[in-house]
Amino acid sequence: MTEPVMMGTAATRLWAGARALARAAAAVRGGAPSRVPPLLFFTDPRRTPRPWEIVARMPAGSGVVYRSFGANDARDTADRLRTVTAERGMALLIGMDSALAEAVGADGLHLPERALSAAYALSGRRPDWILTAAVHSVEAALAARDLDAVVLSPVFPAGGASSARTALGVQALADVAANRPVIALGGITADTVADLVRTGATGVAAVSSIAEAFAV
Repeated sequence: MTEPVMMGTAATRLWAGARALARAAAAVRGGAPSRVPPLLFFTDPRRTPRPWEIVARMPAGSGVVYRSFGANDARDTADRLRTVTAERGMALLIGMDSALAEAVGADGLHLPERALSAAYALSGRRPDWILTAAVHSVEAALAARDLDAVVLSPVFPAGGASSARTALGVQALADVAANRPVIALGGITADTVADLVRTGATGVAAVSSIAEAFAV
C-alpha cells in the first residue's frame, strides 16, 4: 500500500463525515460493518476524464465506481483504476459491466436501477462481490433485494444526469435507511454531508465534489 497523501480541508471533511455515518449505522446494526466503502467516487466520462488521478489521492478504505458508458478505452481505464485502488487499499466497483469487472479483478459491481433484477443471480454467482445499485425513489429502494447497499439519488439538488430530478431530501434517505443500507448521492459536498447525521445512511457518494476535493 502506498503512503497516505495529505488531504485538503474539503477532502478531510468529506472523509470524516462519511466515516462518522458508517460508524453510526454500524452501531445500529450491532457493530457489523458494511462491505460498502463509506465514501464512493462515481466516475463520469465528461466530468472526470482521468479518474485514476483523483483516486490516487483518496484514502484507504474508500472506493470508486467506474462507469464506462461504453467508452472505447474502458478496459484501459479500468486497469489503471484497479492498479491504483489495489495500491491504496481501496475498493473498485464497475458500473453494470460484469465481464469487465471479472476481467480486471474488481471488488464488485454497481447496477443501474433498470437492472435491479440482476442482483439475485449476481449475488449467487459472485458472493464475494460487493453489489450496489442506483435507486431514484423510496419505493425502488425498498423493493431492491440481494444488494449490499442501495445508492439513493438525488438526495440534494445535483448536477450531471440528476440535474433534472427533484431532490428527494433527507427524510427520504432516513426512510430508506430504516429498512436497508443506503448510500447518499446527489448534491453531496463537504458542507451537506453534515446534514446527513442521524439519517442512518451508511455513507456518501459523489462525482464532482470528490473530484474537486481530491484534485491533483
